Amino acid sequence: RVKRLQQEKYALHVLSGDNDAERQNLQNIFGADSPLKFQVSPEDKLTYINNLQQHSGGVLMAGDGLNDAGALMQANVGIAVSDDAARFTPACDAIMDGSVVSKLADFLSYARAGRQIVMASFILSILYNVVGISFAVQAKLSPLVAAILMPASSISIVVLVSLLTSFVARKKNL
Repeated sequence: RVKRLQQEKYALHVLSGDNDAERQNLQNIFGADSPLKFQVSPEDKLTYINNLQQHSGGVLMAGDGLNDAGALMQANVGIAVSDDAARFTPACDAIMDGSVVSKLADFLSYARAGRQIVMASFILSILYNVVGISFAVQAKLSPLVAAILMPASSISIVVLVSLLTSFVARKKNL
């Protein structure tokens, strides 16, 4: 799963407050191109994330401890990884159950697809309204029909977006 993230051009960095006893295992998983830093304090994590943002752009951080809360908040996207989401709610954008963290690449792909679905729904709504306004300006659309079509268009967009996101989630096995 790590290789897939790297293939999608994500630069992976490991920051840990723990000692480096797992360095070799993590090096085998992440490869030589991923920086591994150990015994990193919460303040140093925050500084590291800030530096990445200044030099590399957007940063997504996944963290599993309360000492990650500051860095999760600083990151453009912060994902808390926990086996008990009910008890772990730091300032982050998402909480991911530890048992599905291996699907992070799938979730990121799903988020990109979700953004495309939202943009498509905006475009469809704008087109629908442009067509409706053009008929109304030409007096080819009665107020009663317009009053019926407006909520119908809203409902159809909501249904379409719901079906598309559900389809994409099933396609990605999420």
